[in-house]
Amino acid sequence: MGILVDYLEAKAMADRYGIRSVESAYLDSAEAAVEFSKHKPIALKALSGNALHKTKSGLVALNLSGENEIRSAFRNLAEKASAYKPYKILGQRMVSGGLEIILGGSVDPQFGKLVLIGLGGIYVETFRDFALRICPVTRYDAESMIEQLHSKSVIAQDDKARGMLVDLILSVSRMFSDNEVSELDLNPVILHDGTYDAVDIRILR
Repeated sequence: MGILVDYLEAKAMADRYGIRSVESAYLDSAEAAVEFSKHKPIALKALSGNALHKTKSGLVALNLSGENEIRSAFRNLAEKASAYKPYKILGQRMVSGGLEIILGGSVDPQFGKLVLIGLGGIYVETFRDFALRICPVTRYDAESMIEQLHSKSVIAQDDKARGMLVDLILSVSRMFSDNEVSELDLNPVILHDGTYDAVDIRILR
């Protein structure tokens, strides 16, 4: 198994390749969490290499608003995360609505680096609707990946949405190709309001 890259380092890598992601910051207190919210809904996540499944471990609190709710959620997360030391608490801006997709990369012993796109969140396991191509991915490859998806009419509703997805696949392919990365997981990436935001970015070296 590879070494997990720090979340904000992974976000900075995505930023360099023009991959949009939600505003994120490490928070060291309940007051810092309230300040980060700026009166807008946020999510709090406790990150630890000793807790691989944040949601299953109860280390995620979503759609938090109001000072009391944010303070309470922060303290509750910190208490739960104490069982997984060392940990950091990450604050993220909430994205409301939209459709979740997954983009990722893995290394196959025979073919080398592969890039994946598919329905994200719970659907990646339920519907198994995804497409794979060998890295580096060409524009033709990216377009054919979208065309292969059963959900193509949902995630690429028009030419603009399709073009945005093609560019995103190419950016993920370049990031995976250019760096010493053994695994890459952007899940979910939320498609909303004609754009997208990567919410979780997981990179293994």
